[in-house]
Amino acid sequence: MPDERWRQSHLGRLLGHAARRFDARVLQLMARDVQVPLALSNLAARDKVGAAHVHITRHLSLRGDRLTDLAERAGMSKQAMATLVAQCEAWGLVVREPDPHDARARIVRFTPTGLAWLAAFRASVERAQEEFRAEVGDEVAAVVLLGLEAYGAAAGR
Repeated sequence: MPDERWRQSHLGRLLGHAARRFDARVLQLMARDVQVPLALSNLAARDKVGAAHVHITRHLSLRGDRLTDLAERAGMSKQAMATLVAQCEAWGLVVREPDPHDARARIVRFTPTGLAWLAAFRASVERAQEEFRAEVGDEVAAVVLLGLEAYGAAAGR
C-alpha cells in the first residue's frame, strides 16, 4: 500500500489550515471587540461573517473601488463578490455609489460603520499575530513572515 501521509502534510494543506485558523481567530476577537457595532459583533459571534466576508475587509481600498476591481484583487468572480457586497451593504459595512467618471458604474465604499469594522479588524489581526508569535516564538514567526512575503511576492510577478 502506498504511503499517503504526504496528502495531510504538504505545504498547501498546512498553509490552508493555518489561514483558516488565523481568520477564525480574527473573527472571534472581533466578536468580542466593544468597538465593533453590536449587530456586527453578534453576526461574527454566530459565524454569520466568514472568511469570504473578510475579503472585502482585506481588499476594499479606503477611496472605494469598482466591483470588478475589488473582485479581481480578492481573486473572486464578479458575481461572488457582488453577493458579498450585497450582504455587507445590508449589514451597513459598505455602500454603493455612482462612479463620478462613468455613469454606468458604481463604486463600493466603506460606511462609517465599515470603517469601525476595519479598525477592529486591524486590531484583531495584530492580536492574532501576537498570539502566533507567542505560540511559535519570535524567530520562527519572523522566518514564516519573511518566507510567506517572498513566496507571495513571486506569485505577483
